[in-house]
Amino acid sequence: MENGKTENGDTQPPQWKDKVVELLYWRDVKTSGVVFGAGLSLLLSLTLCSIVSVSSYITLALLSVTICFRIYKGILQAIQKSDEGHPFKLYLNQDVGLSKETVHKYSDCALARFNTTVIELRRLFLVEDLVDSLKFAVLMWILTYVGALFNGLTLLILGLVGMFSFPIIYEKYKVQIDHYVGMANKQVKDIIATVQAKVPGLKRVKAD
Repeated sequence: MENGKTENGDTQPPQWKDKVVELLYWRDVKTSGVVFGAGLSLLLSLTLCSIVSVSSYITLALLSVTICFRIYKGILQAIQKSDEGHPFKLYLNQDVGLSKETVHKYSDCALARFNTTVIELRRLFLVEDLVDSLKFAVLMWILTYVGALFNGLTLLILGLVGMFSFPIIYEKYKVQIDHYVGMANKQVKDIIATVQAKVPGLKRVKAD
């Protein structure tokens, strides 16, 4: 197996995607709770203090824990006259650097997504498809109101809560949600079709 492919050439899903799904669907309640709580606490802290202050406090807290533990283990070893060595020896010997293959893999993935985004924005701004460009304009218009009501941190907090809430809600009420989403999509398509039929030149006008 190489680069996520089997001997038959079939591509296997990356393990990190499976881990993200397990995290968001609360398969391991303890892990999901820790990640959600830490992320929410960090974002709430940023609403009260600057990122410099929050980073400094977190660093000081971690240093306080590791230094106290280091001193405690040193005193304990001196009393017991043991030679266990450095308490963090296992972690100090671990390789935490990124390999070139890993860097190339994720940089290539990021570059591909960036190029796709640029191509899509070019298509929208240069009005290759008039309907899609109008949809994009309506979305941006809606976002002006969203931006007036919420700042970036508030949106991040709502996004974090939604990421850890919507998946399990959808899993529990999948049938009902799919039903209402299908009805909403049908109504939107009907409205778009009606507008396209009544407004001259709006029916899927594309650049030659």
